[in-house]
Amino acid sequence: MIETTERFLKDIANRIGLHSVDEVRLFPPMRQGGVETCVAVVAATPLGPEHLDHHSPDEPPEALVESTGEEYLPIEEEDREIVVHRHTVFTARYRHTLKGMDRGKWEVDVQAEADAPLVTIDAVVKGVIKRSGEPFEPEKISGTAFRAIVGTAAVTS
Repeated sequence: MIETTERFLKDIANRIGLHSVDEVRLFPPMRQGGVETCVAVVAATPLGPEHLDHHSPDEPPEALVESTGEEYLPIEEEDREIVVHRHTVFTARYRHTLKGMDRGKWEVDVQAEADAPLVTIDAVVKGVIKRSGEPFEPEKISGTAFRAIVGTAAVTS
């Protein structure tokens, strides 16, 4: 993973919350006119204090999305369509100036856009790909992988 992507994911974690992120769809960065931009779609579950009490600080919650009373279970890939838990869907963007007077300028914007289940996020991402006409697939990063990447980025920064 390149340094710019790690920086972007770390900024997302700082704004949304490291343990709230359940999934990230990272679109490929684009360079145009000395500026690099990138977009990510982030599905997050807001974690209140009542959820954090069930986990030790050394054992972060893993995809806390399906509740059965006091127990939280991770979503298995084959169960995505039947789980209707709603996630807050964010769009995150960065703009990194590579050339010119503002060289090195870094801007990140993270906005809550919707409230939807993961299966809806899958459909939206497929629609974006289809409308773009470009043969790309955004990188799908699980919440566990996201926390590992951000944790590694924080250590190496």
